[in-house]
Amino acid sequence: MQSTIVFTLTGPDRVGIVEEVTGALLNLGANVETSRMARLGGDFAILMLVSLSAEQLANLEPALEYLADQGYKLTTTQTEKSPSAIRTRCLAYRIDVRGADHEGIVHDIAHGLSQKGINIESMETSTSPAPVSGTPLFSMTAVVAVPPDLPEDDWKVALAEAGHQSNVDVTVTRAETM
Repeated sequence: MQSTIVFTLTGPDRVGIVEEVTGALLNLGANVETSRMARLGGDFAILMLVSLSAEQLANLEPALEYLADQGYKLTTTQTEKSPSAIRTRCLAYRIDVRGADHEGIVHDIAHGLSQKGINIESMETSTSPAPVSGTPLFSMTAVVAVPPDLPEDDWKVALAEAGHQSNVDVTVTRAETM
């Protein structure tokens, strides 16, 4: 029987950390199904959906315990592999947000979506300096799951209002998959 877990690791960025973690998982016969990894400041973060045999589940944390001794924080949470039937009926949209960086942009957009019952499936944000002025520019790309019975005009207007409140440009396009 297979177990599915969400595995996270955060800690000091260094060469070889991904190789070490994936090697330990491979030694347990685990499969990395989905992952996101990024250097954030001076730290590195790993977020993975991992499947492994139920027999090996108890060996996972001991196999990576040495990383905790090096200052890494690890979590493992058992989860279900397949999305709920409700989410599979949802429509996928991509939302792009661009504008001058300031506090509250992610919250305003997330609030506008959640108030309409829209789930954020994935999101990436970043800041970069504007070419001439060096002013920090914010960008966000999200994939969201919209309930099929939610009128498109209704939620798009709410999202546009959230973008206006944050003084950012919001673009919505239909996504092929979540």
